Amino acid sequence: MIKKRIPIEDGDYYLTPDGYRCFTEQYHLKRGYCCESGCRHCPYGFDKKTNTQKK
Repeated sequence: MIKKRIPIEDGDYYLTPDGYRCFTEQYHLKRGYCCESGCRHCPYGFDKKTNTQKK
């Protein structure tokens, strides 16, 4: 899979209290696929504990 660059726009992420970027559901949907990293706002339903994704 060739990964394309997705431009960051308002609402794509927020900063956590620790200063990390946390990508929102909006960004994940714009990206178009699940990275299987267990992202907090994953709209694709990936569960890192079971390594499965909801269909």
